[in-house]
Amino acid sequence: MARDARWDALLELVGKNGRVEVEDAAVALDVSAATIRRDLDQLAEQHLLTRTRGGAVAHGVSYELALRYKTGRHAPEKQAIGRAASELVAVGEVVGLTGGTTITEVARALALRPDIVGETGMSAGGQPTLTVVTNALNIANELVIRPQIKLVVTGGVARPQSYELTGPLANGVMSEITLDVAVLGVNAIDIERGAYVHHEGEASINRLLAERAQRVVVAADSSKIGKRAFARVCDLGQVDTLVTDSGIAPEARARFAEAGVTVIAV
Repeated sequence: MARDARWDALLELVGKNGRVEVEDAAVALDVSAATIRRDLDQLAEQHLLTRTRGGAVAHGVSYELALRYKTGRHAPEKQAIGRAASELVAVGEVVGLTGGTTITEVARALALRPDIVGETGMSAGGQPTLTVVTNALNIANELVIRPQIKLVVTGGVARPQSYELTGPLANGVMSEITLDVAVLGVNAIDIERGAYVHHEGEASINRLLAERAQRVVVAADSSKIGKRAFARVCDLGQVDTLVTDSGIAPEARARFAEAGVTVIAV
């Protein structure tokens, strides 16, 4: 197993269980205990976990994997969700995008849509065919080279875990704009309490995006459904559409529908 794959697996074990033991990880990943110790030392140097005698533990209850280590998790589902969510955005609209791996796939799908790109990448009047507002630096980096997309990036302080800008500077931009649709990435969505993320600063920006939008779309793979994270973004009543994968349980799908949420499972 390659080092990056081992690191991803180790971080996922820590995120799921709160801790990992060297001997258990060595058996699970079929490598030597010395290799696991070296991997844990290197991950601890990057402040992604805390080393303990015999293993490692997560930093805290709101533990999250850094974005660069989440890209391979549920990748096919996220790509399909991204394409489906992008189809909910019409040409000429103003769309708000949060950060996260699933919303990155939404942004990529939007940038490749033929009706948005067109032959020249611009509308007949020479104007962009889509306006994207985002607080995610990685999404902005991908879209800034697309002339067909007018890109608006909020201010704020960057979080290295997610590449998202948060804080009062981001709030100031959000209070001055309106959106046709907001596409939110979440760490959890609970049928009774609504949508959640791990970090309170990101929750605040996501909440503002939802409040400024006429339509709210949550894009999340089925592993996020029925769970809660640290900070609540919005209640279910603010969500118009949930785009997820076919792994959603029939009972959950029915309950979302009862709450007035349109479910698109791909």
